[in-house]
Amino acid sequence: MNKAKKMLLLVVMLLAVFVPLLPTQIHADQTDASLEQIKKSGKLVVGTSADYPPYEFTVKEGDKTKYVGIDIEIAKKLAKDLGVKLEIKNMAFDSLLVALETHKIDAIISAMNPTPERKASVDFSDVYYTGKQYMLINKKDVTKYRKLADFKGQPIGAQTGSLQYSLVKEQLPGSEIKGLSKLNNLVIALQSGKVTGVAMEEPTAKAYAANNSQVVAIDPGFVSDTSQTGSAIAFAKNSPALVAAANKTLDQIKAENLIDTKYVPEAAKYMETSTKNNTVLSYWTYFAKGIEYTLIITVAAVFFGFILGILLSLMRLSNSKVMHSLAVCYIEFVRGTPLMVQVMFVYFGIGALIQSLPALIAGIIATSLNSAAYIAEVIRSGIESIPVGQTEAARSLGMDQKDTYRYVIIPQALKNIWPALGNEFVTLIKESSIVSIIGVGDLMYQTQLVQSSTYKGVLPLFVAMVIYFVMTFSLSKLLNVFERKLNHG
Repeated sequence: MNKAKKMLLLVVMLLAVFVPLLPTQIHADQTDASLEQIKKSGKLVVGTSADYPPYEFTVKEGDKTKYVGIDIEIAKKLAKDLGVKLEIKNMAFDSLLVALETHKIDAIISAMNPTPERKASVDFSDVYYTGKQYMLINKKDVTKYRKLADFKGQPIGAQTGSLQYSLVKEQLPGSEIKGLSKLNNLVIALQSGKVTGVAMEEPTAKAYAANNSQVVAIDPGFVSDTSQTGSAIAFAKNSPALVAAANKTLDQIKAENLIDTKYVPEAAKYMETSTKNNTVLSYWTYFAKGIEYTLIITVAAVFFGFILGILLSLMRLSNSKVMHSLAVCYIEFVRGTPLMVQVMFVYFGIGALIQSLPALIAGIIATSLNSAAYIAEVIRSGIESIPVGQTEAARSLGMDQKDTYRYVIIPQALKNIWPALGNEFVTLIKESSIVSIIGVGDLMYQTQLVQSSTYKGVLPLFVAMVIYFVMTFSLSKLLNVFERKLNHG
């Protein structure tokens, strides 16, 4: 069999394994049981991106994180009207629609605009709040940039997947648009001069300007369809009963004018309180919790990745063509795809079949499977580095294949590969930060919470960078101790 045919066979085998795991779509003719399912489960799971004050953001109460804002109050009201408990899942904005379509969440309440593109894949409630589209700029540029035409040809930042991203793309065609999933990072880019302005909704722009003396919110004159610029609640496609229930709650909120008289003032009070005497140091418990989750993920990934890596390496060295092909297929596929994609596939893809799969477990599974592919190649190279004479000598002494590997090959191979193996373990600590995209509370996730709570962008990142260095440096030194013992032996 030539090389091309072998590769084709591997691709077919991969498709046979993974395609059945993909979640199927609900057909339009199926009975809508969305409302009944939520009431049966006893909870409403709402997805949000809590870095968008005054809609949704976080504050610290004691040692705990509290989600507050206009959208959070609406979520509480909706859950109360449905007679269920509320569960908030905080994740990247551009992951929310995927989470909804795979039923990891029941609704999105995150200042989401009901654009025609989104309406094609999800259902929306009535619009509950409408605001203008503003631009956040550096205070020193306030006389230079006043209207939309002034930004022509300038780099502009916008949240990935947002209406503002589309407006910048359409109305400033000569400008370079920089899209990021978190507004905190966009504000950092603004203050560091990477972008000239950041497009966001009026209340959010004013919130950042009120809590950061270095930036100013302006109305550059974006032209937008009022039917698309408002905020609405998103539900899975074909959920009319749930949409109707949400609209009933929103009608009551509008009738009592709760947003203007209660929700906005409360959000403003939280923002004022959270920024008063609010230092990064006061959030040390956030960083401590992040370290805990990071180490849990790393230790679990090292353990399971090492076991699976040994198995894969032995399969690849096997004389069985089937075992060899399966190992090659797995290793090449995993090494050829980004870890971020693998994390999202495990959580949103496989997780759609196992609705109870927690984000932490999904993150551990993904990082373990990814690490196993690299560890397998490290172990294989170590085994192949042992001269064939060692095997022949062991066999001449009456050892079978199992004992030969256990007492002769593996101990020598481990000594040869220990530096490379240690490097993989150190890398895992840093790569675990990817799981923050699905809402796992690791160090990077907690750092983003600190950013959104303190309105400070660079300092929390610096603290996180120092913590990562301390963890990786400490592990490196510990591995060096074991390496010296192996060399001495």
